Amino acid sequence: MTEKPTFEDNLNELEEIVQKLEQGDIPLEKSLDKFQRGMELSKQLQAKLANAEKTLTKVMDQNGNEETFERDDSNEE
Repeated sequence: MTEKPTFEDNLNELEEIVQKLEQGDIPLEKSLDKFQRGMELSKQLQAKLANAEKTLTKVMDQNGNEETFERDDSNEE
């Protein structure tokens, strides 16, 4: 049974793909395949980060009930 790649594994693979595409010394068809794989990895990584962010914004209150805090992206000072 093959283990599911970790977030870090996928990120490393994406970084390798970007480096190879930036070098520009691979055939067009392989470049397209690598680009498609890179887009798949990017979507997976973004989803994992969004899920992690959602998980981190949940906090248990003193009664054991979950409280969700909305992130404030405004830069009010």
